[in-house]
Amino acid sequence: MRLNIAIDGPVGAGKSSIADAVAQRLGILHLDTGAMYRALGLKALMTGTDLQDENAVTELCEKLDLDVGYGESGQRTMLDGKDVSGQIRTPEVSMAASTVSRYAEVRKMMVRRQQELAAKQDMLVDGRDICTTVLPNAPVKIYLTASSEERAKRRWKENREKGSAESYEEVLQAVIERDRQDMNRAVEPLRQAEDAILLDTTEMRFDEVVDAILRMAEEAKNGQ
Repeated sequence: MRLNIAIDGPVGAGKSSIADAVAQRLGILHLDTGAMYRALGLKALMTGTDLQDENAVTELCEKLDLDVGYGESGQRTMLDGKDVSGQIRTPEVSMAASTVSRYAEVRKMMVRRQQELAAKQDMLVDGRDICTTVLPNAPVKIYLTASSEERAKRRWKENREKGSAESYEEVLQAVIERDRQDMNRAVEPLRQAEDAILLDTTEMRFDEVVDAILRMAEEAKNGQ
C-alpha cells in the first residue's frame, strides 16, 4: 500500500508549511492541491474571465497549461510554462481560488489529476477535500485546524513579513469569509471526514505538529 497522507483544513491552518516539513522528514513528495486551484484562479484573473461564470471557468480549466514540479524549496507551480509559485499567494488570488473551486466539473478535473499523481508514489497531499474525496482510502487522514483568531494572526505575520499593509482585523475578516465560502459551497464543502484525526494546532508549536503527524505515519506503516 502506498503511504499516502491526506490533510484537510481551513485557510491559514498551516497545511502547506507543515506538510512540507513532514514530507521532507519522510522523504516523500508533498502535493499542495490548493496551489492548483490558485493557478486556475490566477489564470481567470489574468484573462478577465468572469469568476461567477461556471461554464467559462470550466472551459478555462479544460485548456489550463498547469504543471507541478519540485525544487529545493518545495513544490513549484507552473502556469503556461512560467513559475507562478509566488504570484498565487496574494489575497485576491486566494479568493479567486475559493470561487473557482466551487464548480463541480473543475473539481472533477483537478481531483483526477491529483489521484493519478498519488497512485504512482508515496505522497502527502493537502487541501480541503483530500480525506473526503481525493484520497478517501489514505492510511493517514488528518483534519488540521486552529481557531480563526490564531489562523488570522499567523497569516497577518506572514503577510507583514512580505510587506503587506493589511491590518490584523482585515486578515481576520478575510479568514472568516473564506471559511464561510469553503464550508458552504454546494460541491464538496470543507468538512472533517468521519475517520480523519482532528489536530487542533491553536496551542501547539510548529515542531510539535510535525512530530504528531510523523507518529501517525509511523503507526500506519507498522499497521497499528
